[in-house]
Parts: sequence; structure tokens; C-alpha cells
Amino acid sequence: MTRSRGSPPWYSRSLDVEALCREYPPPPDYVNLVHRMPRDALRELQEHRFLAQMKRAWEVPFYRRHWSAAGMQPGDIRSLEDLSKIPTYNVYDIRDSIARHPPWGDFMGIDFETDEPMPLILQTSGGTTSLPRPMLYSPRDREVVSILQGRRLYLQGVRPFDRLQITLAFGLTNGGLSAREGVWKYSGAIPVATGSGASTPTRRQLEIMREWGITFVLGFPAYLRHMAFVARDELHFDPRELGLKGLLVHLGVDSREVLEDLWGAPAYDCYGLHEVGGVAADCEHRSGMHIFEDAYVVELVDPDSGVPTPTGQRGSIVVTTLFRHLAPAIRYDTRDVSAFAQGGCACGGTHRRLERIFGRADHMVKLRGLNVFPEAIGEVVAKDARSNGEYVCIVDATGPSGQDELMVMVEAACDAGQWSPLAETLRRDLKASVGLRVAVKIVAAGELNALTGLTGALKVRRLIDRRQTRS
Repeated sequence: MTRSRGSPPWYSRSLDVEALCREYPPPPDYVNLVHRMPRDALRELQEHRFLAQMKRAWEVPFYRRHWSAAGMQPGDIRSLEDLSKIPTYNVYDIRDSIARHPPWGDFMGIDFETDEPMPLILQTSGGTTSLPRPMLYSPRDREVVSILQGRRLYLQGVRPFDRLQITLAFGLTNGGLSAREGVWKYSGAIPVATGSGASTPTRRQLEIMREWGITFVLGFPAYLRHMAFVARDELHFDPRELGLKGLLVHLGVDSREVLEDLWGAPAYDCYGLHEVGGVAADCEHRSGMHIFEDAYVVELVDPDSGVPTPTGQRGSIVVTTLFRHLAPAIRYDTRDVSAFAQGGCACGGTHRRLERIFGRADHMVKLRGLNVFPEAIGEVVAKDARSNGEYVCIVDATGPSGQDELMVMVEAACDAGQWSPLAETLRRDLKASVGLRVAVKIVAAGELNALTGLTGALKVRRLIDRRQTRS
């Protein structure tokens, strides 16, 4: 029977914010109550939340279908010790869910015909390769995500009345609005939401930065590099003169050192994704990203076998949420490759830490018997100051007898007379680094924007595999 759609729900009545903040403390309470929590107490907390999350997940059609197909039944999983018995899923399973149950899939855990109404917000993935993947948030889900964003900001030095410029896109995509909510609600800083270069031209972004006394900038590394070059080469001022306190970024595989040199400010890393939220963040010591382990369980597994990787070795990041209501994530295989940082951190945090992101397991291409990560190529490019760090890898079957060839296109930060020596150096360095002879083409700054999507400030495209489009 279809329920009445009469009275709209009030947000103020949908959530007990004070109780939620006791459950997931924002800063500064977070530091003493959770960040330095003894490991045995943290494990006990995770255990309780995990079992509650499993109970909720069995109510969601996606998991009933996914787990039943693997022979699982309710009650099979009794503790975190059983976590590895649960089959993983990934973005392709989410896309399949959406295709089976358009428009939003069956992983949301809400029935619009029978469930009580609640205030909902919809955000999406970037949609760089297909239609954006939607995600509905209940008030609880969204508020915890904002609290975690506030924790990240506090660990990275943001304090009340700082002016924090957000250069992420605003709209359907999650990043910009999620960042603004965290800054506004749980940091005391003032969010200056300029958006990406597509909404506020880069020159105007820099003018705002100078005139309004911005203290922190949040954005993707590629766009922050671009901003620095526009400041230096077009507006003729050194961005280091701005005296920024920090760059808040998702480094991924980008070079921290290059960003810090361009801006004269520390670059703080974080890790998160559309499907689960903000998972981990650097503290002031930048010795690995602290996982918010009261909100997530993180595993590292072999990308091919799914077997947990030994301590110190790289693996694909698998995330289980401990707080989600509408769309719990139980063993979501992100396909991002990282490793757990070894040893402790000087900040005294007890939560495990992730090293940098080394690449994506599903971005790897096999060429002439070798596994090649575009991100590894980017590392080599970033080290040469004659380039501005922007690149794209193009794979095509253009070699003799139709063999696969790799062309690396690189933007220059030097006079045209240096392009040929730069190309030769990169060919040599890439052969030594990735073990493969590749073609290198140097182009002018900004010329790759149409291929990489840089100025849109969504996910930057680094690999174009033209073999997939040929019959």
C-alpha cells in the first residue's frame, strides 16, 4: 500500500545532533576522545558498529542479492574476524545495480512508496567516463561525513576565522559541497566557495586569494599547479608571496614537493571517495594519512586474488563503513593501491595510517608483457622542472605489425628550444623507471586541457586507451 505523501519532514526533527556528536566527536573533542583511543577500546567500538552495520545491510536489496549469490546467510558473520569471508564489490557492481534498477540502483536501502519520509540530499560521482553515479544521503549519513571533514581540517591546522578557498566543482558532484559543509559546520573557518576554473576563471580565483587574505586553499593538485603557473606567468607574481598556511589536497600520485615549492606552503593529503566519504587524512606531521577507524574498517588486498596483503606491502584499499544508513558499504573494493604506514606518528594518534596512493589497479595497462601505471609515469614527469607536471598517456596499436605503443604527451614549462632535450631526457628516464621504451611529445602549457579535463577540476584523465575504440 502506498503511504501518504502529505507532511514534509523537518530537518530539525530528523536528527539529534548533540547525540550524534557524542557518537562521532567533532574537533577538538575528537583528538582526545577518539584520535588517541587505545587500540583495544577502538577495536571494541568497531566490533559493535560493524555488527549493527551488517544487520542494516541485510535489509538492503543489493546486499541480499550479492551475498545470497555467494552462499551467505544472515548470522554467518559474527565478528570482525569474519570480515574476509564477505565477498567484495566494486564500482562495476554499482553500475550493474543502477542498470538493473534505474535510475539509482538497489543499494540505497530506501523505498519511496512505503518508508517514512526524511530530508534527503543527492550527490554524484564525477561522471568522467559515464553517467554520474548517484548517492542519496540521510541526515545522519551526511552529518557524519561533515564531522569527518571537520576532523580532517583540524588535523591539518585549520582554525576559526581562517579563510579557506574551495576550488572544487559545485553541482551534482560531491566534492565541493561536501567540503563546504565540513568547513562551515565543524571548523569555524570561513568557506570561500569559488568553485572550479569552469565557474570562476583562474585569474579571478587568484585575485580573490590576494585581496581577501585567503589562508588555506582546497583543491585538486593539478588545478593548484595550474593556478600557480597562471599567477607566475600571466599575472606576474610569485604565489609564495601569499603566505598560505596550507594546501588541502587529495594528492593521489601527485608530487607533494612540487606543490609545496610552487606555493611555499605545506601540502596536506587526504583520502576519500564518493561511495563512502572521507576515510583518512594527514595530520601536521604528514607521516601518513590517519584512518578514521571509528567510522571505517580498512583492509588492503591483492588486486587479483583478493587475499589480504602482508604488512608493509601494497594492496587495493577495501573499505567498510561503520555509520551509513541508506547505503552502507561493506567491503567496497576501491581499486586504489596503497600500503599501511609503519611505526607511530609524532601526533600520538593510535589509528592506522595509509601511505600515499600509488595508483589504481584498474588503470594499469599491459604493454609488451609489462604492467604500466600511468601514475608512475606522472612521477617521472613531475621531477623535471622543464615540465609543468601535466601529462596524458595515449595507448594505441600503431607499432609495427599493429603492436601496442605508448605515447606520453607532456606540457612544457620552458622555452621551445628546450623541448627536444626535455623529450629525450623523459624518454631515457621513463625507460629506466617503467622498463619500457615510449614515445614522448612535448606540447605548450594548457594544450592538454581538452584531453585531461584539467580546468573542469573534476577527476583529471591521465590515460586514453584507443585500442578499446578500434574494431
